[in-house]
Amino acid sequence: MNRLVESPAAPVSPDAGLSPKEVAEKYGLSVSNARPPLPVYTRQLWQRRHFITSFATARLTAMYTTARLGQAWQVMTPLLNAAVYYLIFGVLLGTNRGTPNFIPYLCTGIFVFNFTQTAVLSGTRSVSDNLGLIRALHFPRACLPIAFTVIQLQQLIFSMGVLGTIVLVTGVPFTLNWLLVIPALILQSVFNAGLAMVMARIGAKTTDTAQLMPFILRTWMYLSGVFYNLSNYSSRFPHFVMHLLNANPALVYISLMRHALIDTVTPASLPPHVWAMALGWAVLVGFAGYVFFWKAEEEYGRG
Repeated sequence: MNRLVESPAAPVSPDAGLSPKEVAEKYGLSVSNARPPLPVYTRQLWQRRHFITSFATARLTAMYTTARLGQAWQVMTPLLNAAVYYLIFGVLLGTNRGTPNFIPYLCTGIFVFNFTQTAVLSGTRSVSDNLGLIRALHFPRACLPIAFTVIQLQQLIFSMGVLGTIVLVTGVPFTLNWLLVIPALILQSVFNAGLAMVMARIGAKTTDTAQLMPFILRTWMYLSGVFYNLSNYSSRFPHFVMHLLNANPALVYISLMRHALIDTVTPASLPPHVWAMALGWAVLVGFAGYVFFWKAEEEYGRG
């Protein structure tokens, strides 16, 4: 007569009934790419400052290696843009009327706005174009948009010698005001880095943003007094519209640079409270962009 033999009961795991999160907490495990607190994240970012500068320098060096003229294109590109815009706006449309030293005025606007424009464009692609690096190495992802901003700053500094030469050749004297270029560039760099981080997060989530940004930036450029003196048209706009236009951060930084380099751009011709606005935009966009980017730290490189 066959007898039924009961199989021994399987041992019950001590972790049975626990969720994966509870198991991880029990054994001291954590997500490999978990977002650290903001102060810790900032310390990690500072520890990698040498990586940021080395990455930026290497990318800048490699940028024009396939071009016959190499690094000369860093200067030739904004100069050619200035020549085209001078022909269209200065000669054909006559926006140079009532603006002394229009050539250095125009070139300064183009060089300074180009810094912001290229920082935003490269920042928008900084995460999506470097997924291999993000997935292979562990580092604060904010290194990437900041590094691309440093690349554009290096290009602008390289071009400032040419801009200074243009200013002097056109008869504008050298003055101590030129020293104001340094704080103006620092504030604009902080603003650009914050804006690049904002666009980096958006661009990582919605890759089509990179295709849309050139149109948005071109509109921004036309509103920023790059080709004309905005004060010459103040009578055509309501008072509150002029306040909005004068608060445009691109116009603020361009105005500061023009005031520093061109003696005919006097403090009276600048937007009201221009230094306060430059500092305010840098602090607001720089910090807000940093926090906005940090909040999505765990999402970069996924999918």
